Amino acid sequence: MPWSEVETAERYDEWERADGYATLRVREHPDGSYVVRLDRLEQAPDGREYRRERVGDREHAEEVVTEWKRTFDLPEE
Repeated sequence: MPWSEVETAERYDEWERADGYATLRVREHPDGSYVVRLDRLEQAPDGREYRRERVGDREHAEEVVTEWKRTFDLPEE
């Protein structure tokens, strides 16, 4: 199931899974580190999940996003 980038006026990047039940977000901290967050709703077919990881730079944040997109993807029906 594909992920698509969500337009936001906020200071973070966000992606939503096609079923609408999971989002990924990356935001920068004032100290230059990044936080990657996964939020999957309780109503999701694969159940509730919340993860948060703080990393040192944008490159590592993008690696976490790529890994989590793959890990928390659902097969298309």
